[in-house]
Amino acid sequence: MSTYSNEHKLFLKKRRRQKYFVIICQILIVSIFLILWELASRYELINTFLSSAPTKVCQTFFTLIKQNNLWRHVWVTVYETIISFTLASIIGFIVASILWWNKTIAKVMDPYLTILNSLPKVALGPLIIIWVGANTNSIIFMALMISTFITIINIYQGFISTDHYLITLMYTFNAKKYQIFGKLIVPSNKNNLINCLKVNVSMSLIGVIMGELLVSKEGLGYLIMYGSQVFNINLVITSVVLLAIVSYVMYAIIVFIEKKTVKNQ
Repeated sequence: MSTYSNEHKLFLKKRRRQKYFVIICQILIVSIFLILWELASRYELINTFLSSAPTKVCQTFFTLIKQNNLWRHVWVTVYETIISFTLASIIGFIVASILWWNKTIAKVMDPYLTILNSLPKVALGPLIIIWVGANTNSIIFMALMISTFITIINIYQGFISTDHYLITLMYTFNAKKYQIFGKLIVPSNKNNLINCLKVNVSMSLIGVIMGELLVSKEGLGYLIMYGSQVFNINLVITSVVLLAIVSYVMYAIIVFIEKKTVKNQ
């Protein structure tokens, strides 16, 4: 026998319907866009030399596969993004924890974090190449500059926004600072930490592509740069589509982790 009440069954059924409705709408939006794009190119409403077409993007995709170039470029970008994302997340959490632990350090570093986060990282590209070298290290360094500071700021803001009444309550029970951090601050910021990971994925990918545009000879950023140099718009748009797919897959992984670690509220 089912232990669920009729009201709970109706609620679950309504929730499933809403989930399927959202998925169908998402698929329809992409499908309609692709159909309109293809029709516009077929009837010469747009210049395919400048905007390509879905069928041409597919042809370019399969051509890259036949030439054994596609997966190597995708893997290079994914590898660099994973390294950058992991390092930025770890550094961001550690630095934010230090700032929460020591208010004096937080006050000293506050303006510098804002300034460093607002610097135009692309303009620093030539300096990064000189400092680190024209290799994978400079790409990862570029991605870290873009993603680390925003990660620190977001995590730290979540830490200091924790309910002060709960912190005071723990102090009344003679809790140590490390106990407050481990038992209250981190657990109550699970949602914020997951959201920071979502942002960090996109920022790391942006940083990697910027780095690849500057120095790489492999990766999706390189394909975009090469395609633009030889006026191969099909290659450029195919690379952008692949970037969107990579970004979605990484985002979906974070969402999966969120469902496994954070209870629905």
